[in-house]
Amino acid sequence: MKSKRIFDYVRDVNVALIFNGGENQIDKTFFYLTGAKSGLFEGSALYVKPNEIKIITSELEETAARETGFDVLTFKNRNEASEILKKLFEKDITIGINYSSLTLESYKDILNIIPDKEFIDISQSIIEARKIKEEDEIKKIREAARIASDSFDDVLKKIREGITETEVASEMIYAMMKNGASGESFNTIVGFGKNSAIPHYSPGKCKLRKNDFVLIDYGALYQRYCSDITRTFIFGKASEEQKLMYETVKKAQSESMKSIKENENGRSIDKIARDIIDSTKYKDRFIHSLGHGLGMDVHDHPALSPSYDFILKSNMVVTEEPGIYIPDFGGVRIEDDVLVKKGGYEQITTAPKDLIEL
Repeated sequence: MKSKRIFDYVRDVNVALIFNGGENQIDKTFFYLTGAKSGLFEGSALYVKPNEIKIITSELEETAARETGFDVLTFKNRNEASEILKKLFEKDITIGINYSSLTLESYKDILNIIPDKEFIDISQSIIEARKIKEEDEIKKIREAARIASDSFDDVLKKIREGITETEVASEMIYAMMKNGASGESFNTIVGFGKNSAIPHYSPGKCKLRKNDFVLIDYGALYQRYCSDITRTFIFGKASEEQKLMYETVKKAQSESMKSIKENENGRSIDKIARDIIDSTKYKDRFIHSLGHGLGMDVHDHPALSPSYDFILKSNMVVTEEPGIYIPDFGGVRIEDDVLVKKGGYEQITTAPKDLIEL
C-alpha cells in the first residue's frame, strides 16, 4: 500500500490525518493514497495507518469513495464528520498531518475537532513517498504522455496564417480531451514570434504570421496524473538564426538526457545542457532549470537544477526542457517526460523533435 511508504520516511508516528477543506484546499495526497478516479471530496478526510485507510466523506461522494475498495464512513453534515474523526482518533496521542497542504483555517478546524493531540508534520515524508512512482502511477503518466504526444500532430493540422494564440491553445485542449484526457494538466502556453521568448507566457489575441516561432507548452491530465511537453516550430521558412537556436537546444537536450539514470545527480545533468548552450553565442539565455519531477502535480518536486543537489532514483519521472530565449526575437524550448531507470532512462513523450517548418 502507498500508505506504508509514507510511514517508511517518518519516525514515532503510526497514524495520520489527511484533511481536505474547500474546493481550493484539496490535498492531492488524498487521491494518491486512495486512487479515487472521480469526486471532489471537499470537506473529506482520511484516517491513515501503514496498512489501513478509512475514507471519511459526505453522502455526496459515497459512491466514488466505495469504488476505491477502502472502508468508507459517511456523514450528512459537519457535526457528524467531526464526531467520526473524534472517535477514530480518540486513542491516538501523536498524529501526523500534512502541514504543507493545510490553510490556517483548516488547521484550526482540526484543533477544534480533535484537541489535546500532538501533531507531527509529515509533509516531507509524503513528498519523499510520492517522488518514486509505483507501477499504477507510471501507467497513468505513460497514458498522459501518449495523449499529449498524439495531440501535437492533431494540432499541427489546424495551424494557419492568422490563427490566434488562444485559438491554438483551445485546439490543443480539445485534441487532448478527444484523445482521452480528462483535461489539461496546467494552463496551456502558446507563444508566437517574440512572445515565445517569455517562458510562462499566457496566450492572447496575437495572430500567427509567416516565419514566426510557434512555442506550445502543454500537458494532458489522465486519472489525476500529468504529462508536460513543449514543442517549438516555425510557421514558414526558418531563418539561419532560428535554425541555430533550435539545433542548439535540441543538442543540449539529447546530450544531457543520455546521463539520466539512477544515482545520477540532477545538478550534473543540468550542467551538461547548460554548458552546451553557454558555449555558443546564447550564453546565459537558458534562464530556468533543466527539469522537474512529474506526477499528480506538474511540478511534483525539484529534479534537474543548477542550485539543487538531487539524486535520481529508479521510477522517478522527470522533465527535460532546455531553452534559449531572446527578448523581442523569440524562444525555443524542447521538453519531454522521462522515466528514470537503473541503467538509464526511457523517454515517454514521443512527439517529433526534428525542426518543423510548416
